[in-house]
Amino acid sequence: MMDTTYIRVWIAAGAVTALASCTKMETRIDTQFTEDHIQSNYQSVMGFGYMAYTKLHNGFYALDGNLFAAASDEAEQTASSSAAQLFNNGSWNAFNNPDDVYASSYEGIRAANFFLAYSADYKTLLAHNRDTLSDNGLQYRRDVLDVGWLRAENRVLRAYFYFELLKRYGGVPLVTQVLSIDDDTDLPRASTTDIVSFIVSEIDAVRDSLQVSWPGYDEALDGRLTLGGALALKSRVLLYAASPLHNPEGDIGKWQQAADAARDVIALERYSLHPSYPDLFVGDQTAKSNETIWGIRIGPDNTLERNNYPIGTPGGNSGVTPSHNLAAAYEWNGAEDPADPYANRDPRLGYTIAYNNSNWNGRTIEIWPGGRDAYTNANASRTGYYLKKFMSGQLNLVQGEERLRTWIVFRYAEILLNYAEAMNEAYGPDQTNGSGISAREALQLVRNRPGVELAPVAAASREELREHIKHERRVELAFEDHRYWDLRRWQDAEQALNQPLMGIRATRNTEGTFAYTEFRVENRVFDASRMYFHPIPQSEINKSANRLTQNPGW
Repeated sequence: MMDTTYIRVWIAAGAVTALASCTKMETRIDTQFTEDHIQSNYQSVMGFGYMAYTKLHNGFYALDGNLFAAASDEAEQTASSSAAQLFNNGSWNAFNNPDDVYASSYEGIRAANFFLAYSADYKTLLAHNRDTLSDNGLQYRRDVLDVGWLRAENRVLRAYFYFELLKRYGGVPLVTQVLSIDDDTDLPRASTTDIVSFIVSEIDAVRDSLQVSWPGYDEALDGRLTLGGALALKSRVLLYAASPLHNPEGDIGKWQQAADAARDVIALERYSLHPSYPDLFVGDQTAKSNETIWGIRIGPDNTLERNNYPIGTPGGNSGVTPSHNLAAAYEWNGAEDPADPYANRDPRLGYTIAYNNSNWNGRTIEIWPGGRDAYTNANASRTGYYLKKFMSGQLNLVQGEERLRTWIVFRYAEILLNYAEAMNEAYGPDQTNGSGISAREALQLVRNRPGVELAPVAAASREELREHIKHERRVELAFEDHRYWDLRRWQDAEQALNQPLMGIRATRNTEGTFAYTEFRVENRVFDASRMYFHPIPQSEINKSANRLTQNPGW
């Protein structure tokens, strides 16, 4: 049964569709819905309050109805005709971009602007729809609280959509109010600095107006934004703003701001690392865990398993398969074993990737010629690996078995890594600046999670620890839609994404042992002259009479 929160949210979908149908361009809201219309029914007000939630991007189905990882060096999409290949071979453009979220993000912004404008006098509005004297006014006071929280949440949601635009396109038109047909809607792009400042100012303005925790108030509302979610967004935004792509002058002050923002989340003392890395990502644990700061709840589902289970599992379709580039990045956690490249490795390798001769779903994974999951089979993995992270084990797809699923937007491990990166750049590996924890110590907290428990890194300088932090983000946050954007903000994409994507082939010997050979799956293309930013959709350039400028190279 779908989570109650998302029943309430999706009730608003019809209102979103109606609102979108009135729109003639992505940065405009027409005013067909009047104040009288909204005031006529309290449920309509609440429905409009939830509209922006329905436009959130779900990372499980970001590209080709699957994870975005196949557009990075994390993975390959099994289907050779996939949209991910446009990224991989460099053939995407302003007319054909598989990751074009421009319109949908502005729909979310439009929905937030609409609700904020027409609920401005919400206390009076609610008084018209409730008997403020009945039940001692308890329902009226509850309604006032709920709409007040929704107004704060909508400002954060609007900021979130602007971040989704920022990380792809850089500066975009900044629309903060409802635009009518009489307004000038051919808006120029605001600068990246202006967008970042707007996001931060919005979060700062409402931080004291957000719920701290929904379960303590109403369990059915758990899943809506909280103070922690807003501060986590601020942490991510300021980390991006401090990174080389957006901070070419290397302004240390920006790193200090990013460190402070991450510290604010840590200081809440509401979040902690889940005691089991693999369990964090499956079933109802994802939504319940103290590590999850904010997640998009999907309800019962098996789409991810159908898309990505090994080809030898009934109902599995291989889907997004991990690369050897990623598998080889997991560090050794003991002596190297020439006969078994997967022994004595960072345990997160086995939690994230199903590799040859490993045990999963009650059987041995057989990625060798003649095996059930062999690369010689039709529609099998093209890399010699299968995805394991996020997926519930032993799901009977033939009978349609499902599990609860939540896409994590922000989690505590990311905040610790944000803090480690920003602190290292601002103050070096071991200075705390009075906060009680250094960059090195924050990094080690992530590595010390039960079931992972890796030794401290050996890094004598800021530069050395920087590389360890980048490595840790790669493995800790694998497949969570961070890698591609991290490579871009660090300006490392031209190195990492111009490398061949590698796979592994296993050969079974007569005595039952295996030999492994690396091979090139495909060449990849990243054109540094233009691909650090997405192209603005050409249709938007045309509609703006060229007041909306295109990103360089497109």
